[in-house]
Amino acid sequence: MRVVLTGGGTGGHIYPALAVGKELKAVHPGTELLYIGGRRGMESKIVPQHGIAFRELDITGFRRSLSWENVRTVVRFWKGVRSARAMLQQFKPDAVVGTGGYVCGPVVYAAARLGIPTLIHEQNVVPGLTNKFLSRYVDAAAVSFQDSLPFFRKVSDSVYAGNPCATAVIGADARKGFASLGLAPDTPFVLTVGGSGGARALNEAAIGMVPSIPKLPGVHFVFVTGERFHEETLSRIGRLGSEAADRVHVLPYVHNMPEVLAAASLVVSRAGASLIAEFTSVGMPSILVPSPNVTNNHQEPNARSLAEAGAAVMILEKDLTGEALFGHVHAIMKDRARREAMAAAARKLGMPDAARTIVGQLERIVRRK
Repeated sequence: MRVVLTGGGTGGHIYPALAVGKELKAVHPGTELLYIGGRRGMESKIVPQHGIAFRELDITGFRRSLSWENVRTVVRFWKGVRSARAMLQQFKPDAVVGTGGYVCGPVVYAAARLGIPTLIHEQNVVPGLTNKFLSRYVDAAAVSFQDSLPFFRKVSDSVYAGNPCATAVIGADARKGFASLGLAPDTPFVLTVGGSGGARALNEAAIGMVPSIPKLPGVHFVFVTGERFHEETLSRIGRLGSEAADRVHVLPYVHNMPEVLAAASLVVSRAGASLIAEFTSVGMPSILVPSPNVTNNHQEPNARSLAEAGAAVMILEKDLTGEALFGHVHAIMKDRARREAMAAAARKLGMPDAARTIVGQLERIVRRK
């Protein structure tokens, strides 16, 4: 097969596309991939590192307030459609897969107009502007959350597939996770992580928890701060002089997150779609603090979906304090039965075969064309 992948701006759009590409190559070893991304997006750096041919568009997203910049964005969109059309005609793909982000718009729209089979994947409960627009033109849509399906009623082939990023953590070796942290196997620990760049609000709450950690004897705490917050967080925790200092581990970044996640007892995190996919695929209890600073506040519905299923506890950032967070951590870590129930609820939501499901859906629409 010859397939174009597109999506970008953030890792939440890029990594699902790469996961689908990897699965395509596993199922169809002769698959040729082309990734069309934005000149300014993270994909321009990430995709070539995965050995996939990359072409770029000069495209920007809409501002949600009235702005003359939106007029320029419309002009760039139609220029992007023309450029994408030329790239597609040159590559001659059997199908195009879009995973969201503004660059996805002109590429998938151009493909639909050329009669090329098209599929979009939506990571969040509430679709972004691009996928809402594209849902009128595509042949298929796959969603990460069951609650998203009503948004794609007009798409003839829409399925609840899960997030293909989930496959990255399946089979991860927990022993390697413990070893990388310098912990003995089966040591209970709480992992707090704010995404690849870190989250100041989570770091502040983590610092606020430190004085209470002696109330949970034997439990270790791993704070992944993000590079930019590491020195400050480490210094402030050091000044607290906790008697449980040997059970507090402050790291700037974790390069083997699947293995560390497999070893953890409980995760405190933002509610990005890819992270949630990983948590549910391994049955990980979580405390989710959705970021209020993302487009369309999409993390709150993500977190609420897990909380209502009993797989997570949601704390809004306005209610987040060290004391409040530790209260939830303490209650979950002291109650094994509750932790196991949360894990079971998370597993029910997990879709470890998401990438395979999406590839199967792609095969269907190609055959129909």
